[in-house]
Amino acid sequence: MIGLLQRVSEARVVVEGECIAAIEAGILALVAVEGGDAESHADRLIDRLVNYRIFPDAQGRMNLSLLDVAGGMLLVPQFTLAADTRKGNRPSFSSAASPEEAARLFDYCVARAARYPIRIAAGRFGADMKVTLTNDGPVTLWLRVPPGSSGDP
Repeated sequence: MIGLLQRVSEARVVVEGECIAAIEAGILALVAVEGGDAESHADRLIDRLVNYRIFPDAQGRMNLSLLDVAGGMLLVPQFTLAADTRKGNRPSFSSAASPEEAARLFDYCVARAARYPIRIAAGRFGADMKVTLTNDGPVTLWLRVPPGSSGDP
């Protein structure tokens, strides 16, 4: 399971001209599900996203987590993160999970994130989404819980 997280001062998702999800300061996480991913991978990814220390402390060092700053989290499904780009001029998506399994695990991620005392918003799986954000820093990090791993820390 892959999460591309961006520290944002604001972010939103628009589908067919309607804003379906928005947060103020926090994390925008683009999430891809790979073949072989399971709930344990989703648990680990969400736990890492919520606890990852990417917010500045009083000294300006990245020492605070989303929980520490009471920020929001916007989760957006994005299968293209699972692309294999090692050869040729066209990405291969053979490592991505099936759409049915990816939708199931993305919904599981949203439910898992909702267990935390933070504001959660989510994009719509399979929709043509317009994602707008103001990257704060900029801070952008790629996290991965590899398929076949236990998903344990």
